[in-house]
Amino acid sequence: MSAEMANEIKLISGRSHPELSDKIAKRLGIEVARTISLNYSNQETSFTVGESVRDEDVFIIQSTATGDVNEGLMELLIIISACRTASARRITAVIPNFPYARQDKKDKSRAPISARLVANMLQTAGANHIVTVDLHASQIQGFFSVPVDNLYAEPSFLRYIRENFNPEDCVIVSPDAGGAKRATSIADHLNTAFALIHKERPRPNVVGRMVLVGSVVDKVAILVDDMADTCGTLVKAAAVLKENGAKSVLALVTHGILSGSAIETLNGSVLSALVVTNTVPLGDKVQRCPKLRVIDISPTIAEAIRRTHNGRVPQPQRECLLLTAHHRRVCVLLVHSRAGLIATYNRDTPKHICLASALRRWGLRHGDRRSAWRLSASIWRHPPRHLPSPTQRIALIN
Repeated sequence: MSAEMANEIKLISGRSHPELSDKIAKRLGIEVARTISLNYSNQETSFTVGESVRDEDVFIIQSTATGDVNEGLMELLIIISACRTASARRITAVIPNFPYARQDKKDKSRAPISARLVANMLQTAGANHIVTVDLHASQIQGFFSVPVDNLYAEPSFLRYIRENFNPEDCVIVSPDAGGAKRATSIADHLNTAFALIHKERPRPNVVGRMVLVGSVVDKVAILVDDMADTCGTLVKAAAVLKENGAKSVLALVTHGILSGSAIETLNGSVLSALVVTNTVPLGDKVQRCPKLRVIDISPTIAEAIRRTHNGRVPQPQRECLLLTAHHRRVCVLLVHSRAGLIATYNRDTPKHICLASALRRWGLRHGDRRSAWRLSASIWRHPPRHLPSPTQRIALIN
């Protein structure tokens, strides 16, 4: 990252998820801004930014999914207000798990639309831009009059499936009708089957009867959802899938809230694994639940911050080959647009082993892999006559 960008961007972390903030800062090549935060004896929150943010591009990272959600939300509002009064040029609230997202509509008489209230509060506090991950309901973006970037964990889930399973042996399952669009998108990318579970909820966080629509016989059933709270839905859905002939069942969930007795519920379930991202702090839950797997979402958020700061729109992940020259040896660097450098192969490396396996590992389709193979082979057969300096790029092939 250029020194110019590092001087203009300010990354501020709330107290809810400092581990994620540190990972994002490392990806961006900057430091988290110094802050002073505390609670008075009457539990009022006090927050002070320890360095100047005047005319800076400020990104505030605060996840509000575990512990006291209201305290985390209030702290976020206070940080935004503090940056606005300190003359920040732009304030972006990075909220990996948006609070009150499940209260996005008036589903019964005299019920509030709390997600809209939160949107109004964030804008009143002074937020100019919102970045979040896998909103429970995409229409929440319409509650804002400022830009909202809703990032997706889908590329990370696709990579996990391709690295650990044969997509032809899998069935993507939505645990309810509301998540059908999310599940079908993954199924379409993998060119695999899709199934749906219809559920009846007598009251919140309580699941009634469940009915499977589709076949999972002798397949690896992969449940896909945006959040796992008490895990009642996932556990009952997994049992239904096993009863209907699934070979094994796992779940891919963006937000692993895992409140209450969720860990004990998971440990006693038929789920073989629960894969979550680190949008919320997990604490000791990974140690308490051997079925829990964690995917790091910081590369996605860091790239969104980088592109927002540079005025570029976040785009889906893609792979590319970057060809460079060094000491008269042509090298091929496999570069990922969000994960950075993956691997380096020089002229002496057995390309039929290393390059093809790396491309396959990162989920390129057969046609893409074959094209990349032809390209790399031609470079090795016909190296450039005049080699540039070690840092000069020869070509960038998307």
